[in-house]
Amino acid sequence: MSTVCVHGLGYIGLPTATIMANYDHEVYGYDAAPEVRSRLRDGDIHLDEPGLRAFVTQALESDQLEITDDVVPAKYHVICVPTPFEPETKTADLSYVEAAGRAIVDQLRHGDTVILESTVPPGTTEEALRPILEESGLSAGDDFALVHCPETVLPGNIIAELRENNRIIGGVNGVSTESAVRLYATFVEGEIRTVPNPTMAEFVKLIQNTFRDANIALANEIAKLAADYGLDSREGIELANSHPRVDILQPGPGVGGHCLPIDPWFLGQRSSELDLIAKAREVNDGMSGYVIELLREELGELAGQRIAVLGVAYKGNVGDVRMSPGLKLAHELQHGDRPREMTAADGGTSTPPEIRLHDPNVDDPTLELTDLETATTDANAAVVTTDHDAFEAFDPGAFRERMADPIVVDTKAILEPSEWRREGFTVRRI
Repeated sequence: MSTVCVHGLGYIGLPTATIMANYDHEVYGYDAAPEVRSRLRDGDIHLDEPGLRAFVTQALESDQLEITDDVVPAKYHVICVPTPFEPETKTADLSYVEAAGRAIVDQLRHGDTVILESTVPPGTTEEALRPILEESGLSAGDDFALVHCPETVLPGNIIAELRENNRIIGGVNGVSTESAVRLYATFVEGEIRTVPNPTMAEFVKLIQNTFRDANIALANEIAKLAADYGLDSREGIELANSHPRVDILQPGPGVGGHCLPIDPWFLGQRSSELDLIAKAREVNDGMSGYVIELLREELGELAGQRIAVLGVAYKGNVGDVRMSPGLKLAHELQHGDRPREMTAADGGTSTPPEIRLHDPNVDDPTLELTDLETATTDANAAVVTTDHDAFEAFDPGAFRERMADPIVVDTKAILEPSEWRREGFTVRRI
């Protein structure tokens, strides 16, 4: 087994470091944030991921995983740092990747392997990271191996997917690729596919998520078309998917997480050919506005109305709020894309809607979350924006007793409309 230094102990880095440690590698975990390192040493896992706490504890107690205050020499350096999205320019902020590269330079030795796992625009490994690493005086491909191997895991099931998912590995040359394959083969049960260079590996990860984003955009447009014909879009999609060559995903309030809303833009960072992909982004980002229009159709003027937004996690049964459609909806109701009646005769001085947020899976002190009863008491409308299992058990009778107006917008189609209509609700679905 090998020595591994994992750079970045966030959503991907910490599980990656942990699984390698539990497969008998000697792993050093480094994060640029001192508070993250301190909390991990104290056994305080800062991520809400099923099974991760026990997994990390096991690795730390076995001494296979050590949290370090500095980057240390290692046979493998695995970079799992963030690549924030710059919304104004629709580009990736590569400063964390570049900082990780600079931190490795002084520790890089002949025969080492550097693996970039962070999701990045095509060309990043060779054109941004490689020059920094070669400031060590060593040459990528000749003196050290340089590789891109993107992660493809889903929050809520990260540990299993790190083992079971297929991996794509692209090195600057064959020797680099083979070195990375030896590491991942020790714990990956899925197929390991190799590609000719890092840029192809970067490209494949991005088009995987772009496919899903564009597919969901198609579903969202179908949903809006179906509404104009008085049809159930989900029934139509289910029937269409009975064809062996059709696989349409489900519509909803938009897409969230760190991948689908961002990766399509990374594809176009060095190309002017984004067209359909950019339109798909526009469709999905516009779904919060569509939900607002549904609310306006039922409530009329939104100024001063009380609206419960149920679900601020970006997907069901997790606590991850990154790029959350529910939070985007809440923000636009209060601050952005203001409804027409709030920007007209009074110069936009009308009281915005009162937004109440509820999510039993989210523990985030920066958000003003309430319990379900508080969120829905005297509410004029409730909007379901996340498909948590717990939401399927909502009691329409209890909602009817608490709410001022019996209006629910179910953007995830997890409520049974007939049950809610029997209680007098108007039910709108996407």
